[in-house]
Amino acid sequence: MWEQFIKGVGQGDFKALARSISLVENAVSGYETFLSRLPSGKTAITGITGPPGAGKSTLVDALIGAWVAQGKKVGVLCVDPSSPFNLGALLGDRIRMSEWYQHPHVFIRSLASRGALGGLHPQMIEITALMQAAGFDEIIVETVGVGQSEIEVAGLADTTVVVVVPEAGDEVQTMKAGLMEIADVFVVNKSDRPDADLFVKNLKQMLAPAFQQRAWQVPVIKTIASQKEGIDTLMEAIVAHQHTARLLERKSWLFTERAYRLIQKHRMASIDKEEMKRSITRALEEPGFNLFTFVQQYL
Repeated sequence: MWEQFIKGVGQGDFKALARSISLVENAVSGYETFLSRLPSGKTAITGITGPPGAGKSTLVDALIGAWVAQGKKVGVLCVDPSSPFNLGALLGDRIRMSEWYQHPHVFIRSLASRGALGGLHPQMIEITALMQAAGFDEIIVETVGVGQSEIEVAGLADTTVVVVVPEAGDEVQTMKAGLMEIADVFVVNKSDRPDADLFVKNLKQMLAPAFQQRAWQVPVIKTIASQKEGIDTLMEAIVAHQHTARLLERKSWLFTERAYRLIQKHRMASIDKEEMKRSITRALEEPGFNLFTFVQQYL
């Protein structure tokens, strides 16, 4: 089975890719060996994040259209909030991209956040590796609505686009530290609304101190995604950033965290948690129980 999927993904077969993502997403036995045998891909990843209601999905739809018009093959991963009943994706925003589902050069997959606090799917690193192996020209990852802690996309993406709207002044102030740290490009969407120019001016002033410590000056781009306005400027900014030499601290941090968890999972595989609970229950009945002495037998 895995041999067939390795071949299919390498050939850019969307059906094989979709099935492979499902197997990896659900940690089916053998998936780690499968991932280690995939061809290495170097496709740049563009992360789209920002507060709920900023128009992220509409912006992604416009980017897909612009890249497809250039003859590019585009892969999109959309992270949705999880259903409280089955942990699946709620799929609420995907209707905005419905015209691309049957397009031969566009692959769109919705993933549930499954309660992950970083705004991404818990196995997003593995899934993006699959996407890169499938030979896309562009890969987009759209996160759930970003908050102060939901900034893992900055470690995953080569370019992180933070989308806000003119009325987001208070939200930007609340999230300022996180947003200033992760944004490679700021997009002020729905910029036909009142006070958009004033908001852009204030945002640039907020960003000014950060420019002193960064080689890349974060651009602030006005768009009206529903009318496809400003999309060419945004694409130019993404390309410009991806051609800029970048430090790898953010990606190293995310990959280190994931590697640590994977190693931890394997090291703990032989330990039965329920049996441990029973052992602790018995031990607690004895005088002088010491938790740290108990732990030593597992080390």
